[in-house]
Amino acid sequence: MKAVVLVGGFGTRLRPLTLTTPKQMLPILHKPMIEHVLEHLASHGINEAVLSMGYRPDAFADAYPEGLCAGVKLHYAIEPEPLDTAGAIRFAARHAGIADRFVVVNGDVLTDLDIGALVRFHDEHHGEGTIALHKVDDPSAFGVVPTEADGKVIAFVEKPPRDEAPTDLINAGTYVLEASVLDRIADGRKVSIEREVFPAMVADGVLYATPGDTYWIDTGTPPKYLQSQMDLLRGVRGERAQGIHPSATIAPDAVVARSVIGEGVEIGAGAAVRGSIVMPGAKVGAGAVVERAILGRRSVVGAGARVDDLAVLGDDAVVGPDLRVSGGSVGVGEHLELSPSDTTEGA
Repeated sequence: MKAVVLVGGFGTRLRPLTLTTPKQMLPILHKPMIEHVLEHLASHGINEAVLSMGYRPDAFADAYPEGLCAGVKLHYAIEPEPLDTAGAIRFAARHAGIADRFVVVNGDVLTDLDIGALVRFHDEHHGEGTIALHKVDDPSAFGVVPTEADGKVIAFVEKPPRDEAPTDLINAGTYVLEASVLDRIADGRKVSIEREVFPAMVADGVLYATPGDTYWIDTGTPPKYLQSQMDLLRGVRGERAQGIHPSATIAPDAVVARSVIGEGVEIGAGAAVRGSIVMPGAKVGAGAVVERAILGRRSVVGAGARVDDLAVLGDDAVVGPDLRVSGGSVGVGEHLELSPSDTTEGA
């Protein structure tokens, strides 16, 4: 089978990390997120994927110049303008010449969903499309999908108020679609699959959905991006992963706990890094503390400084000695050089 992987978003919720890098190229445990997504597809027999790209397409082409990643052959489809979810799917599928049933996944969602089981369900029910569902505590930020007993979708309710949601099963962003669905999508304009295409398919009785009791996370915010990697370290998705890259330099008396330490990272004497992501080339000075934070590539935390409470440092950002950044973000290349007596809250 072939797949369409949506990677065209601007990643605004993950800024400043995504100001220079598409979010699907951000590292998840020492390799780009997109590689985790494609490895999952490959494990279920998908050997070709078209990347529906818009923002910084060069980053993908530069990383995989031979058009191969995780054993999956890649096609690059670059939108001439943002076309929304359905428009992006149509453009990418047509670009790659997809003429049969295919899978659609979001490039910023990590899941252990059994795609083979989803395809079998789709084939057995003879619909035009099948949506994978996921159960959440608060469905108000997602598309909610109530179904009949046989899985036929009754309605598609996009981001309902929490107390009005008809179910706690949400659209998990993985679909099996017949090629005929492409004919439902208008050409040359923005079209939302959630707001236009799926409701029309519901009206025609050709959309199905099935829940999958499996790991699922949308990595598009700093807390979820951090959690996705902490889950790997804790063994939530199988064996516990090793978070420290072998090329990292860590002082003998430094403390590193439950953290991902990237390639070439330097952690100074007496420093402490807990529950954090430290991207390649970053430096943590002597006596500094990094706790539940994300440090971008080549960023610097000065001696005695503290970065915590989901603070995010962009690439090449610098937090000077003895300063504190608690929450918020420091922009790409920004230098915080305040007097040691000052404290920066939410910089």
